[in-house]
Amino acid sequence: MDTSSETGSFDASTHTFFKPEKQIKSPEDMGKWTGSQAYSNLVGFILTLNEAVKNKKVGDEYPVSEMTENMVGLLNTIDGWITETPPIDQPQRFGNKAFRKIYTRLQEEGPSHLEKILPPDLSPAVSELSTYLLESVGNDTRIDYGTGHELAFVAFLCCACRVGIFEEEDYPALVLKIFDRYLYLVRKLQTTYRMEPAGSQGVWSLDDYQFLPFLWGSAQLLDHPRIRPKSFPEEDIYNSFYKDYLFLAAIKYINTVKTGPFAEHSNQLWGISGVAGWPKVNSGLIKMYKAEVLGKFPVVQHFLFGSLLTMEPAPPRSSVSSLSTASSPALSSTASPKSSIVTMPPPFSTPTPRGSLLSVGKSTSSVPQQSAGAGPSDSSREDLSPSSSCRGCI
Repeated sequence: MDTSSETGSFDASTHTFFKPEKQIKSPEDMGKWTGSQAYSNLVGFILTLNEAVKNKKVGDEYPVSEMTENMVGLLNTIDGWITETPPIDQPQRFGNKAFRKIYTRLQEEGPSHLEKILPPDLSPAVSELSTYLLESVGNDTRIDYGTGHELAFVAFLCCACRVGIFEEEDYPALVLKIFDRYLYLVRKLQTTYRMEPAGSQGVWSLDDYQFLPFLWGSAQLLDHPRIRPKSFPEEDIYNSFYKDYLFLAAIKYINTVKTGPFAEHSNQLWGISGVAGWPKVNSGLIKMYKAEVLGKFPVVQHFLFGSLLTMEPAPPRSSVSSLSTASSPALSSTASPKSSIVTMPPPFSTPTPRGSLLSVGKSTSSVPQQSAGAGPSDSSREDLSPSSSCRGCI
């Protein structure tokens, strides 16, 4: 149900909200998912924010609304709960059960904290928004975290835009203030409670936990005069610039929690460091995100659908190819485009089979599938990765 008017405004009083629930129950549902309104809105939202942060640093000047500060404050509150909830002594090395106290507390107190910072007329939206926020911190049964939980936080921000909590001018701050603060929160959860990576492919995955810091982070670095893809693995580079660039903060975090040569423990990222420039890195990561996150049943089977992000078929591409919001017509499948728009890139290429690569500006080639724990067979710098992740490919 969409209550956006021709001007893109959202009327919560006439909209029926409901608690999001799972609807992707088998691999056969993947076609319905990729053709859904939710998929279309989420892809459009991610690409719109990608445009919004191009060549912008965290420390740059951009509009920071009171609502943005309130959202950061909410994440600060959750962070404080971690400090109050130390890990418990247990036989298991990973998955400290104290995490469940954080999860339960967010489940119980999150809706009221969220309601306090929202306009009164948006109180009915709390049930949907708080569900995505809860899903974004990890799974309380398995005590794990992965890109599906990161996607839940994107859904949280996307829904917040759809109901008019954020305006188009807030887009840079959504990534550089709110999402950046979210990353520090979940990293603290991961390290404090030794959370398992959800569905990680080990050395052959881009990262054990996240993806979007690299996608949006590469947009930040698009035309940087000094930092090239080949230099991000260098310690002096990421230590000097991590506070301003999500990509480099992610690299610094990886090198903090992992030991050994970077090319061995982060093989896919090592491959990216050989790409000629950030535009190719950014476009390649967009394709990779669609194939390896949005296109994987094990990841999206846990995604929840409510009234704002639905499994209903998306309108024809022509009607959603322009993105803008007010309160968020960009994210509304029926809203009319306004004067300030971001045009969606051409459709992504189809996902390549497991064992073949998503190449940036290169032809694809397949390789034998590796086990998650397997390491490179050659210790030389040029051959540390299999051909599916050669340096210069994604």
